[in-house]
Amino acid sequence: MVIIGILVIALILIFFVFVFVIIFGAPYVPTLKAQRQTALDLLDLKKGQTLYELGSGDGSLLIDAAERGLKAIGWELNPFLVLIARWRARRYPGQIKVVWGNFWSADFAKADGVFVFQMDRSMKRLEAKIKKDAPDRKIKIASHAFQIPGKKPLKKQNAVLLYLLP
Repeated sequence: MVIIGILVIALILIFFVFVFVIIFGAPYVPTLKAQRQTALDLLDLKKGQTLYELGSGDGSLLIDAAERGLKAIGWELNPFLVLIARWRARRYPGQIKVVWGNFWSADFAKADGVFVFQMDRSMKRLEAKIKKDAPDRKIKIASHAFQIPGKKPLKKQNAVLLYLLP
């Protein structure tokens, strides 16, 4: 009975963490491998450049980026997903960093490319943040499914849109 009680409490805790994260960001929906590869292809970053992933989930895209020789930094609000991503990224020391926190505190001046799979409500604010943080840099943005309002994507392929900011 004690084990069942502990399992029930753990499941309730996990449920509330996932629901809590939705209040501040997007729900966890894994990006399919085809879209991850398309995003990395469209971003066309060179070895050693830095990719930011906003809402990095289980770290799959970060690992794909590291396998291409990129430095990858992901932000994730869900502590369970952060632990999973860090565990999966352990084979890439110094190349992948997973931050438990809100990406709105990130400094985009250090990014060469950004992958985002966020809700519509975040996209205009994200554009403004990137322009503020890196007014003199061109940063490539790959967005899975969601558009930046009022901006025309440079390319669209496999539900991934490519933008260049500012």
